[in-house]
Order: sequence, then C-alpha cells, then structure tokens
Amino acid sequence: MSPIAIAAIIMLVLLFLNVPVFASVLGACVTYFVLNPSAGLDGMLAMQRVISGIQSVPMLAIPFFVAAGALMNYCGITDRMLKFCKVLTGHMYGGLGQVNIVLSTLMGGMSGSSLADAAMEAKLLVPDMRKAGYPNGYASAITAFSSMITPLIPPGIAAIIYGSVTGTSIGRLFVAGIVPAVILCVAMMIIVSKYSKKRGIPRLSEKRASGGELWEAFKPAILPLCLPIIIIGSIRLGICTPTEAGAVAIAYAVILGIVYKEIRWDNVLTCIRETVCSTASIMLIVGAASCFSWILTWENVPQTMTTVLISVCKNKYIFLLAVNIFLLVVGMFIEATAAQIVLAPMLVPVATAFGVDPVHFGMVFIFNMALGSLTPPMGNLMFVTCGVTKCPTEEFLKDSVVFYILIFAMLMLMTYVPFISTWLPNLLYGV
Repeated sequence: MSPIAIAAIIMLVLLFLNVPVFASVLGACVTYFVLNPSAGLDGMLAMQRVISGIQSVPMLAIPFFVAAGALMNYCGITDRMLKFCKVLTGHMYGGLGQVNIVLSTLMGGMSGSSLADAAMEAKLLVPDMRKAGYPNGYASAITAFSSMITPLIPPGIAAIIYGSVTGTSIGRLFVAGIVPAVILCVAMMIIVSKYSKKRGIPRLSEKRASGGELWEAFKPAILPLCLPIIIIGSIRLGICTPTEAGAVAIAYAVILGIVYKEIRWDNVLTCIRETVCSTASIMLIVGAASCFSWILTWENVPQTMTTVLISVCKNKYIFLLAVNIFLLVVGMFIEATAAQIVLAPMLVPVATAFGVDPVHFGMVFIFNMALGSLTPPMGNLMFVTCGVTKCPTEEFLKDSVVFYILIFAMLMLMTYVPFISTWLPNLLYGV
C-alpha cells in the first residue's frame, strides 16, 4: 500500500476515535513523511508546510471578523437586532421561530460563524420557544438549520478560506451568498409558519406592526445593519481588501459599543479571549490541512482525480451531482475547514475544466460543508445546538426531517441554477 493511502487511512481512523481534527490531519502528514524517506522528504518539511499554510495574507481576515462578531454580541447589537426582528415578524404564525430565522439571517453578516450564531440563539431564544409551545427538538432544529444561512451571508469565514486556497475573488464570494441566503430564509419562514399554524403555536402579536412601530424598532438596528454594506462596498470600490475590511469591522463594532455606551473592559477582555481561542482552533486546522493538501499535490492526486472525473463524467451536470454526493459523505466525517482546504484546490480545476463558474462552485462547496455540520456522526452544528438546549440527538433528527428535505432541495437549486449565485456578483463586478 502506498504511503499516501496509509496516511489517509490513519487520518480517518483518528477522526473516528474523536482525536482533535488538527492532530488527526497532522498525524497523517507525519506518517507520510516517515514512510516515504526515499522521496527526499523529512519531518522538517512538514512543519514548514504547516507554517506556510497559515501565512496567507487573506487568512488575516479570519481573526478580524471573529473579533468583530464577538464584539457585536457584547456591545448591545444582538439585543437591538432581536427587538427589531420581533416587531418585524411578531404578527406571523410561529412568532419566535420566525424571529430565530430572521435573526440568523441578519446576524450572519456580523458573526460570520454558524457555530457562534447557533450557540447564541440557542441560549437566547430556545427557552422562550419551548414556553410558547415548541417541542425542544423542533426549536433546536430551527436554531441549527437557520444558522446554515450564516456561512452564505457576508462576511462568512468559509468564503474567506475557500477564496484563499483557490484564488477565487473573496469579494465575489461574499456577494454570491446573499441571494441563496434570502431564498433559504424565506423558505424556512414558510415552513415554520405552516407548522406553527397547524400546532396552534401563538403569534407574538395579533396584528401587524404599524409603520411607526417598525420605524421605532428599526432605528436602533440601522447602524448594525450597515456593517455588511460597509464591508461589501469597501471591497467592491477598492477602498480596502477583505483583510482590511475585517479591521474596519472591528473598528465599527467598537464605535457602536461606545455610541450605545455598552462596551466595558471586561467585555473587551472576553472578546479577546474568544477571538484567540476561535482563531487558534481554526488556524491549527488550516495549517495541518495545508500540509496534507501539499502532500496530495506532491503525489499528483489532483491531476489524477481530474483525469478520472473527466473520463467518467460526460458533462458538468453529472460532475456536479457526483461532487455533491462526494462532499456530503465527506462532510459527515471530516470537519468542514479541513475538508475545504484539502479538497477545494483539487476540485476547482476540475470544475473549471467542465466550464463551471468558480464562484458558483464555491457556493455549492460551502453549502455542502455547512450541511455536513448538521449530519451525524461529525455534525458539529447539531451537537453544539443540542448541547446548549439539552436536546437528545434522536429527538433533534426526528424533528429535522422537513428541514433536511428543504436543505437538499436548496442544494439542488444552487447546483443546477447557477444564476442564483452568479447574478449579483456579475451585476456588481461585471461578467
């Protein structure tokens, strides 16, 4: 058996044993170098590849946006957004369920992390949803699945990583996720409305909010809602790069905290601690996965895969179906960040050879990875949500069936109707 095959098997075994993702991938890399001394490779090269993998300038955007999201949560932003969402959707069936979905959509442009979004809303909304009549499993499912909107809304961390490792425009990727996110948001709201009406779950308000009430709730949310516009606008106009836009987001969050008089030193220290921990966990995975990705390139795996896929898949539609199935299976077992760094550089050249737009393919790839975070046995988003809400996994899965159907339908729509992902980037950036 070849060294690369042994390394891949070891990585999968370690992942199944719940060894941390970065350690599993790094263990596979070390195994490859130990078993392949004849190629003139040594362990020092492994460390060099790990370090070089995290020395990408676009990767600097990750700690910036993580810090901005943390600051938003501690500067009174979330409370103002929550009040606005309640006024906006209070007259709809499913009250708090609708608030959950809209808040995920709006906060996605600030937190950039589906895990952070799910944890925050699980603490904030699920207890009240249970009091309103939602079963714990269904309330947890709404929270987890609505958090899938977060990676699509700019500035999603997944888009930054995908753009960094494939050379795709991060600005275009940011914009490309907006239309799919809105479609997914509306579809989920319709499902929750029908379910709530059938189960008799009360609305927050019996009548639609008046124009004056909407305006009063909207005014405190205006400044936070400007953040995604500032990020996309500054990148599009060439004022700053995605990395610099992350720094702008931090400055903007601090200014809002000062304006709202809610920023305190203890909050700042908490934000710094959360940023360091989140960034460290992401970068450890990025570094290890970058090393493994380099090994795959050294072994000509991308070129071999390209040749095989082109010979087997006669057109891009069959190729996209095969990729979806492959990524869904991978997402069940491998953490999304590691899978993205290893697989995206291999698959994007093949997609380009079939005439698939890299931005469109990026949205399909990112959505597949997000879906993997909701499926056992490695569903991080599912486990984080259930951990906060104390919901048994079996109950969560039973009440999630309708959302799984919706997500798969959305995946097919994004895959075979590229206009959904490419229309807005082409409008803003040109074809």
